[in-house]
Amino acid sequence: MYGPNDTHLKSIGYVLWIFGFTGSHRFYYGKPISGTIYFFTLGLLGIGWLIDLFLIPGMDEQADQRYTAGLIDYTAAWILLTFLGLFGIHRMYMGKWLSAIIYLLTGGIFGLGYLYDFWTLNGQISELNS
Repeated sequence: MYGPNDTHLKSIGYVLWIFGFTGSHRFYYGKPISGTIYFFTLGLLGIGWLIDLFLIPGMDEQADQRYTAGLIDYTAAWILLTFLGLFGIHRMYMGKWLSAIIYLLTGGIFGLGYLYDFWTLNGQISELNS
């Protein structure tokens, strides 16, 4: 059921969980430290990845409480970051045109800005939505 502050979707969380050994679902739900740990340990050698199958509803609820809903959709921004982030398309979507053009010309500032956005995208959107 969708509430007034349903910022993240469980369905997207479960789709990302399929690739959870990369930490993608944890980044989506605003847990960049554990997302990075999962990335480098293949989901804590698969054990954490399996446990997360049952933790996703709680992570979704926490994200919905932590982040602010508004004009910018979290799921759309995450999809754009994931697939077109090196070109700054997610930043264009958020209305950050100057940095979007810089990303476009530099490959997401040579990939480092792309990684930075994986760590901070939820906060950036929440700030813009408030």
